[in-house]
Amino acid sequence: MFLPSEIIRAKSNAQPVSAEALKHFIVGVTDGSVSDAQIAAFCMAVYCKGMSMPEQTALTLAMRDSGQTLHWRDINGPVLDKHSTGGVGDAVSLVLAPLMAACGAYIPMISGRGLGHTGGTLDKLESIPGFDVNPGQTLFNHTVRQTGFGITGQGKDLSPADGRIYAIRDVTATIDSIPLIVASILSKKLAEGLDGLVLDIKTGNGAFMCERNRARDLAAELVKVSQLAGLPCRALITDMNQSLSRNAGNALELLEVIEFLNGDRRDGRFEQVVMALCTQLMLLGGLANNEKAAGFKLKTALEDGSAAERFARMVAMQGGPADIMEHPLKYLQVAPFSRPFIAAGNGCIEFIDTRALGLCIVGLGGGRVHLEDKLDHSVGLSQLCNVGDIVTQDQPLATIHAANESDWDAAAAELSTAIKIGRMTDSLPAVYEIY
Repeated sequence: MFLPSEIIRAKSNAQPVSAEALKHFIVGVTDGSVSDAQIAAFCMAVYCKGMSMPEQTALTLAMRDSGQTLHWRDINGPVLDKHSTGGVGDAVSLVLAPLMAACGAYIPMISGRGLGHTGGTLDKLESIPGFDVNPGQTLFNHTVRQTGFGITGQGKDLSPADGRIYAIRDVTATIDSIPLIVASILSKKLAEGLDGLVLDIKTGNGAFMCERNRARDLAAELVKVSQLAGLPCRALITDMNQSLSRNAGNALELLEVIEFLNGDRRDGRFEQVVMALCTQLMLLGGLANNEKAAGFKLKTALEDGSAAERFARMVAMQGGPADIMEHPLKYLQVAPFSRPFIAAGNGCIEFIDTRALGLCIVGLGGGRVHLEDKLDHSVGLSQLCNVGDIVTQDQPLATIHAANESDWDAAAAELSTAIKIGRMTDSLPAVYEIY
């Protein structure tokens, strides 16, 4: 018999815990026989003592098996997905999924909402009138099969143990435990029934893993556990010392996605991350033999409009307007009060506090302070400057989109301390490393 208290005691004493014991513990988490206090004690023990690779793998698989697992046996193509650890101006998923679908992949993307200072894919999609981020399993499966991808929320049936454990981690200061992060991310991805996974691990002052070495540790652990669990995986470490794209805010990022897919405007850093992640997915899924071939196929899918067409079909199937690609401004909300934020002097953008940018958007109403908060999808920042940009006095560093002048003034005050103009500084790479 595996008592929760004995499992906690073993882990607290840095003793190995068997796969069978961890499975028993997670069954108890799911059926309620393990209490919140016991989950909290277990998480703190893992936070303090860590977990071996076999333990991480066993915990991940047990959490995967706490709910249903999706199956795609009748699909003629690789089933792939990506996961990002979150950032500001990061709408990569909304370009990556239709682009990969246009290249022959199937992407059953299960996404989340904004967390803290970071934006969420579901919040961005809800900028589209009528779009259903919880379409139900039948419609979701049909959308994936018909368009090559669908995007939905996690739901209660997919890795339910993770939902309970995560809520307790959030209030017990154990969020940044690498073994618990690994199990949380991979249990959901394994439940999707994937053939390959690519991970976007952010590092920098706007990332949860601020230090590069911590990001490396997380990337290495995720790749190892994923492979031990039978899922081919690669991880990229990417920069979050500034907004990934020039727009940050739900409707503003959605507009940038549409412009990117339509070929109207493609910001260099954003495009680099999209193409790097897609290239690794192409290789994992056997859709290309090398990076050059992968790049050629991806660029073709962008230029011939097939990726844009996939996005339009997915939006329509999940309840949004069929002509969103042709007339985005007909549907996306526009903030009532928009005005440029002007540089106070001449020089070079030396530093950007990216977390402050994200919190600025939260303050404007574009993110949540409380779970039940209703978002203003129209607010945010556009035309953001980058580190290394040369600016002159009275040049815009960003445009602030606000509900009113008072909110604009508050956001401007935050930006005045978040963006530092100083000495000459090199621009930052978008992608640091690939694992």
